[in-house]
Amino acid sequence: MKDGVRALGVAESFRGTESTLAGAVVRASRVADGFVFGTCTVGGRDATETVCEMVDRLDREDVRYVLLAGIAPAWYNFLDLPVIAERVDRPVLSVTFEASEGLESALCEAFEGDELDERLALYRRQPERRALVVNDDTVFVRATGIDEEEAAAVVRAFTPEGGRPEPLRVARLAARAADDRFVSGRDQG
Repeated sequence: MKDGVRALGVAESFRGTESTLAGAVVRASRVADGFVFGTCTVGGRDATETVCEMVDRLDREDVRYVLLAGIAPAWYNFLDLPVIAERVDRPVLSVTFEASEGLESALCEAFEGDELDERLALYRRQPERRALVVNDDTVFVRATGIDEEEAAAVVRAFTPEGGRPEPLRVARLAARAADDRFVSGRDQG
C-alpha cells in the first residue's frame, strides 16, 4: 500500500453518561494529519449516527477506509457497519483485540424485552468476525464494503508494529485526552 493512503480510525473514551469518540486520520506512513471528535450516549443508540456525522464534518475525500475500535462502544451503543459504509461511501472495518465468544450472553444479562431484541438484531446483522495475525499478534476484524483479502491487507498496512492499527492507536489516545480535558473542564465549573 502506498504511504499516502489514509484511513480514519475511530475510538472511544467514556466516563459517566457520555462517551467521547475521536477520529484520527492517519497515513499508511504513520503520519497523523487530521482529527475529528463527537460524543454518544452510554447505553444509547446514537453511535452509528455520531460516526457518520464525524466523517461528514471531517469532509476528507482522501480518506479511503474507516477503522473502528470494536462495534459496541459506550456500553452496547452498537455501530452498524453496513449502514456506516453506505452513508460514508467507503469500506468500514471494525477491529478488536481479544478473543471472544461474542456479545449475545452479555446483552441478555444487560437488557430485556424490546431493548434486548433490537440490540440482538443489530448485533446479528454485522459482518462475521474473523481472526487475523498481524505482526505476531491476533486481531479480529469485521469488514463491509471490502473483501476479506483486502481487509487483511488494510489492517496489516496500517499496523507497523504490534497488533493495533495506527489510526486506532492514535484515535484512542486522542479520545482519552479529549475526555480528560472535557471532564476536567466540567468539574472546574
